[in-house]
Amino acid sequence: MENTAILTGDVVNSRAIAPQQWMPLLKETLFHFGNEPKEWEVYRGDSFQLQTRPALALTAALTLKATLKELKGLDVRIAIGIGDKSYDAQKITEANGTAFVYSGQCFQHLKKLNLAIATQNKTFDQTMNLMFKLASLTMDNWQPATARVVKTALLQPEASQVELATLLGKSQSTISEALLRAGYDEINQLLNYYKQYITNL
Repeated sequence: MENTAILTGDVVNSRAIAPQQWMPLLKETLFHFGNEPKEWEVYRGDSFQLQTRPALALTAALTLKATLKELKGLDVRIAIGIGDKSYDAQKITEANGTAFVYSGQCFQHLKKLNLAIATQNKTFDQTMNLMFKLASLTMDNWQPATARVVKTALLQPEASQVELATLLGKSQSTISEALLRAGYDEINQLLNYYKQYITNL
């Protein structure tokens, strides 16, 4: 059975800002990675679940983080579970399998951390979770303008800085500075490392 990725998440500080402000942004990003409700759902007000390909899971998680951090004071907690989907359903929240179990258990253990992964390979998990901790030192401090640039860059991975500048109505130097502040080169290295090893699980 082919592996799948399940992201379980919730919006941090969701009550501080009216849902009319953040819900459309959240749903727009979720739509980019799948269809509702088969592949994603928002439930209990500020929680969500998303199914995607394992290779895309970290990109999806970081894009969702950048999306919520576009609004000052908001953030997101996400647990990625990689495993099988042994029971399919019309709604993602009613499906089941080891990917769901790993994701759910991982989410329950998220305390101070905002991002973690659980798979059948504990050595891989340890390595990735340490890398997530280090990346979070930068990502947790993204300001709204920086987060918007990161989100756009993650959704348009082939776009040059000039093209990103056009998309966002900014100068190329502003884009360059934002990506530097965001640690975007290092985030890309993290994504490439993840993609390289996730295919071997």
